[in-house]
Amino acid sequence: MKFLFISQYFYPEAFRGNDIAFHWSEKGHDVHVVCGTPNYPAGKFFDGYGWFKRRHEIVNGVRVTRLPIIPRGNNKIMLLLNYFSYFIVAWMYVLIHAISHKYDCVFVQQLSPVMMSAPGVLYKRLRGVPLYTWVLDLWPESLTAAGGINNKYVLGFFRHFVKCEYKHSDKILMSSRSFEKSILEYGDYKDKLIYYPQWGDGLSPNGNLKMKNEQLPQIPEGFKLMFAGAVGEAHGFDCTMHAALLTKEQKEIKWVIVGDGRRLEWVQNFVKENGLEETVFTLGRFPAETMPWFFKQADVMLVTLNDDPLFRLYAPAKISSYMAARKPILAILNGEGAEVIREANCGWSLNAGDAEGLAKLAIKLSHTDRTVLEEKGKNALQYYNEHFVKEKCLARLDALMELA
Repeated sequence: MKFLFISQYFYPEAFRGNDIAFHWSEKGHDVHVVCGTPNYPAGKFFDGYGWFKRRHEIVNGVRVTRLPIIPRGNNKIMLLLNYFSYFIVAWMYVLIHAISHKYDCVFVQQLSPVMMSAPGVLYKRLRGVPLYTWVLDLWPESLTAAGGINNKYVLGFFRHFVKCEYKHSDKILMSSRSFEKSILEYGDYKDKLIYYPQWGDGLSPNGNLKMKNEQLPQIPEGFKLMFAGAVGEAHGFDCTMHAALLTKEQKEIKWVIVGDGRRLEWVQNFVKENGLEETVFTLGRFPAETMPWFFKQADVMLVTLNDDPLFRLYAPAKISSYMAARKPILAILNGEGAEVIREANCGWSLNAGDAEGLAKLAIKLSHTDRTVLEEKGKNALQYYNEHFVKEKCLARLDALMELA
């Protein structure tokens, strides 16, 4: 089959849609990805990429067209320009491209912003082919939660895109079961809905480490609570840093942050202003293949989100990655993510924003017998094998799209 894959983000940006495109290519399908110039999460173009650099390339057998867009930068104005630049350029590209290119199916990886789905909807309407949409972010709820925007006209503008996306999708894949209520508010789409979670990256802490020229940082000694992923506005770092401040005198407790993002500079400034250099370590962003090594160094993995009604609907993808690494998980969030941790019996959960509770629990866990941590890690891996193995998830997608 010939697939048109629409997503603002694609490799080397780390999203699960990469796995889908590469998987289909491995199975002999013709996959064409239309994405933006990679700049997530740091907000600047990756080395070797630019508006007029590497516009077209083949990655693992996948044809990739990278459209010139404005990078995210580090403020809301730049982020808004980034969102609309992809929407406008991709919409125009697909409008012209559809004249002479016929695909059998359109697949949209719909993250933020929702407008990234519009080029896929356009192609479906022009060519009448099936449209599969994988919803990983709810809009306009995400705009309110992360951006603080409540203007009814602005929200109404984005609801138009959501309505078109759901209406014209043949199947709507939900990364969280809790998305169903929101989606059904736009119409009777019960027959379209399929629960399709994000999987773990499959990287085992005991796997082979292929580093090439990358240099691994020195990991501090002590009881290590590690957060790995995008250091974003939604990820509860006010809570984490205040917990670190409350445990400042507990020198054996080390808070380790692996990743980059819009909130990293704030975290680094907080560390300096509060004299936390001995207990809080921001290591930066590293390639995905190095994550097994980082996870292996940790005693407990952290997953955190802000206290917002929207975030109660999410089970962050990093949960499955932590599970795959056989690590106990400390979750500071509400809703579905916390439910997954409790269901798997693979760690501990606290309400979002509970800095005092996090500090107390960090101290308690630092004195916990290692066998308890190991048992939680064992439960995590078992749950991962049952629900989040990449190969099983990809095979299920093939089946529902009748590709198997």
